[in-house]
Amino acid sequence: MKYLVVSDNHGNRDVLVDLVHVWEKKIDGMFHCGDSELKEDDTLWQKFVVVKGNCDYSPEYQKETAIAHGEDTIYMTHGHLFNVNMGLTYLSLAAKEKNASLCFYGHTHKLAAEMVDGILYLNPGSISQPRGKYSHLKTYAIVETSEKEIEVAFYTQNHEKLSDLTFTFPRED
Repeated sequence: MKYLVVSDNHGNRDVLVDLVHVWEKKIDGMFHCGDSELKEDDTLWQKFVVVKGNCDYSPEYQKETAIAHGEDTIYMTHGHLFNVNMGLTYLSLAAKEKNASLCFYGHTHKLAAEMVDGILYLNPGSISQPRGKYSHLKTYAIVETSEKEIEVAFYTQNHEKLSDLTFTFPRED
């Protein structure tokens, strides 16, 4: 399966429209980790699974979601309710509770990908306002899963694949 994961566009709708245009026919699912600042009834959400971020004020957004997608179980939340700025401990407890194989989150605006106890934790960074070591790169991620491995590739807002930020993780049996 192949997924697009994006977060923290903070009102920049056009960048999401562009992602749909470029990727919609090439992937199996599009996931938005919150802080879109778009209305909950925006037609764009017909293309994405989306959760509420700390800057999304509509009560209609879900705080978290867990979805079985093929052989993957995806748990997604924005991250602010799990104190992700201080580490992944609370987020990992929630992901394990949902039996997730993939956990997508945002909030920090810092891209990250790591495999811990058989779960891939992925923060796609911010496509509009990045922070941290890669603050010069507005990013999103493409995640491709197979029976034996998970590949994460980070891309710039202009759809340039970042070869230095492409990782392959073996799946645990």
